[in-house]
Amino acid sequence: QFIRRKDFVVIPSLHRLIMWLAGFRVLPLGWLALSGWFVTTMMGVSGIDRPIYLVVCAWTAPGVIALVFGLLLRPRVLVQPDYPTRGAVGQGLTVHADLHNPGRFPQLSIGAGLYLLPLEIDPEPPSDVIAAIGPGESARFEIGLTPRRRGHYKMPGVVAFSTFPLHFFRTPAGGSDRWPLLVLPSFHTIHRIDIPIGTRYQPGGIALTSHVGESPEFIGNREYVPGDPIRHIDFRAWARLSKPAVREFQEEYYCRIALVLDTFTGKAEPPTPAGFPDFEAAVSLTAAVTDALSRGEYLIDLFAAGPQLHVFRAGRHTAHLDNVLEILAGVGHTVDNPFERLAPALLEELHNISTVVCVFLDWDKRREHIVRAAAEAGCSVKVVVVRDEDTTESLSRAHHWTPHVQQVTVAAVTGGGVDTL
Repeated sequence: QFIRRKDFVVIPSLHRLIMWLAGFRVLPLGWLALSGWFVTTMMGVSGIDRPIYLVVCAWTAPGVIALVFGLLLRPRVLVQPDYPTRGAVGQGLTVHADLHNPGRFPQLSIGAGLYLLPLEIDPEPPSDVIAAIGPGESARFEIGLTPRRRGHYKMPGVVAFSTFPLHFFRTPAGGSDRWPLLVLPSFHTIHRIDIPIGTRYQPGGIALTSHVGESPEFIGNREYVPGDPIRHIDFRAWARLSKPAVREFQEEYYCRIALVLDTFTGKAEPPTPAGFPDFEAAVSLTAAVTDALSRGEYLIDLFAAGPQLHVFRAGRHTAHLDNVLEILAGVGHTVDNPFERLAPALLEELHNISTVVCVFLDWDKRREHIVRAAAEAGCSVKVVVVRDEDTTESLSRAHHWTPHVQQVTVAAVTGGGVDTL
């Protein structure tokens, strides 16, 4: 009883009308009546003097009665929906809709639902139609949805309807506005991640981690030098030494990790409603790695070059995990080489980055260039390839630049088989 669409705006008017009739307006009994009317009409088209004409009238009368009375007694209800604003792939969502009857007469055979949904959203079976909503009364409906693919969606509003009098047609009785839904990538928790850790001095590193209340470490006093900040003068040491002295501080050294997501699928065909399995698995694994790293004392930089270049720097702890997941929700695949845009953005930051974690879909010379540049810049590198078949070039070449190389299958990522990296 649901019909869905990829992009409602570009559907031609006739196609849109057919979808609306098939998905919302006509109920199964209505289709039965229309089918009977069509068949008998074709049988009796040769003339009206044949007995089949009476059968045509018998099929026509109920449909006309249902349509006319449904329009004449068209109900009016107020729809007050409660929408979820975010969810995760495979996680069921529930839309609550309160239908209120502001009139003086009862509204009969009332129901509510979501129609013309995106292809990536699966509806659950619709709620039952209730017999009536009395004057001044309200009724609550629950509408279930299950996202199959991450992304940002503009969802259709809840539509209230009536099937009175014969349950042939749905007559619109009210509706609500469209609403946004953010679907985050789902992932399985990685309990342990073995990455080469190093620290580098971060200019302005304290500002990067200001949310955890850290400050530079005091390492001692030294003699005052013209140009030193006045606020660093240690007056107690000055009084003790009889000459100006200042406090000396040392900025913290942090482990800053660059997380590189490969979006180059190289596939010209459009994705299924669930997306490309290997790319979606790579996004899921990137989310799992981010979750594991967010539980430690790391600064995380996310680099992903899809149709747009995404560069995001997250601070410490799990407070920034949601920000990374929101970016991953909108990252799309690309059929053009994205490394020409990704490499310059990454190379600019390599002098401050301690470790680079690469989640690749394949291994070839273009990806090897990224890993080689990171290794030559003094960064520790870990490479994870999400792929079922053999890579384009031998993965053993990656060992020239890093000993931390691993290939995992799509099924292992989506099934939770990757709990350590």
